[in-house]
Amino acid sequence: MGTDLTMTPGRVHGHRRGPAPRVVALLLALLLAGCGGAATPEPAPAAAYNGTDVMFLQMSLEYIAQGDRVVSPAARRAADPRIRALATELGGQWAAEAATMRRWLTGWQQPASADPDAGAHAGHGDLHSLRPSDIAELTAAKGGDFDRTAVSLLLGHLHNCVEVARMESAGGRYPPARDLAGRMTVARQSQIQRLLGLAA
Repeated sequence: MGTDLTMTPGRVHGHRRGPAPRVVALLLALLLAGCGGAATPEPAPAAAYNGTDVMFLQMSLEYIAQGDRVVSPAARRAADPRIRALATELGGQWAAEAATMRRWLTGWQQPASADPDAGAHAGHGDLHSLRPSDIAELTAAKGGDFDRTAVSLLLGHLHNCVEVARMESAGGRYPPARDLAGRMTVARQSQIQRLLGLAA
């Protein structure tokens, strides 16, 4: 009986327990390695986007920031309720678009601001930014003058937004950005038509 392994619990149990810690340790190591890889998102491959995509997002974010300086006071101060409604609409659309643009740029590890070098946007020199003097004029205007100034500034500004979106549609590579540019073009063109009606 003393030589029967089945009757010697210490030896049998010891024999069966031997590999278990090594197997468990190996499994834990594999699981932790897998979890560690999943916790760090990989940036989008360079082939997924190109320089036009980056420029479109950066320039659009800049135009959104400029446009907010017109639509924010217009939503509060315009005498014409149609201007207030359009300004509120633009503000909401721009906020949603800007959040998406920043998320893409962050995923690509690209800065949210465009290169300040004037040569960085060669070919887009005809797109003029809103100047401090434009905002000063809007701030000082009252009543009907305020409405006319807001409409005039927004017409020029939205035209620039459309041109930047068309640049993306023509030369961008990232499909979601091209889709966004198409939607922005349609929306801005509709808003330009509404502003032209108000200007008339």
